[in-house]
Amino acid sequence: MFRRLPLIAFVLVAIVVASPIVAHASVPLPNSMAATGDSITRAYNTGGFPFIDNPAASWSTGTSSTVTSHYLRVLAANALIKGKNYNDAKSGAKMADLNAQMVTVNSQRVDYVTVLMGGNDVCTSTVGTMTSPTDFASQFTAAMTTISGGSPNAYVFVASIPNAYQLWQILKDNASARRAWSTYKICQSILANPLSTAAVDVARRNAVLQRNIELNQQLAQVCATFVRCRFDGNAVFNTAFTASDISTRDYFHPSVAGQAKLASVTWQVSYWAP
Repeated sequence: MFRRLPLIAFVLVAIVVASPIVAHASVPLPNSMAATGDSITRAYNTGGFPFIDNPAASWSTGTSSTVTSHYLRVLAANALIKGKNYNDAKSGAKMADLNAQMVTVNSQRVDYVTVLMGGNDVCTSTVGTMTSPTDFASQFTAAMTTISGGSPNAYVFVASIPNAYQLWQILKDNASARRAWSTYKICQSILANPLSTAAVDVARRNAVLQRNIELNQQLAQVCATFVRCRFDGNAVFNTAFTASDISTRDYFHPSVAGQAKLASVTWQVSYWAP
């Protein structure tokens, strides 16, 4: 029997062909980088074996030419980064775990750090167990303080939390998706009773969507208080997605195509956007 899936938010985005890199005058291309986050950044469920991490396909530090990660885009213009792509994300992680990941990043002495965290703070067993905006902001502030203090020269890129409500909209009529969500108890705060139109279920889904929005607001506000932090402006949250972006193993995590789209969309709003 497969182990229970880690509860990680799902990903979305529209693919864009990679363009030549043009570094902003004030932000040189990095010679090293690290990724922090949860199972999205670990590219969970994209490998040859199901229900395990596959960091080679990560949108951030992956080496798969199919995905064309941030790492590969930088490598194409700066050979000094070769082999210096650390994936410190942990499947199942919540924002409360980001500080420990940043401690690890500090030990790696990198120039660039990506953050995609918060899916598990929204995707919980019930609405009542979602992370509050106040706690989320405090936890993110602590992590940013750790990285800015330990790696003062590193630039941090923060991706918004994907829209779990859109996942429900796209796949709720798919019987295989509904079966997977129920079997593995995935993101039940929003994915429980997916076909129900009862007022209580409609209200529950709306509450999750609102919390998703609120936590992204906290990411933006906290990031803005740190000089070397760049938020994606809700690019990930606002991007439409299709069923092909989602793994058919769990109907929740990004597929390889989804990882590629995430890499492209985030790159377009990165420090080195074309």
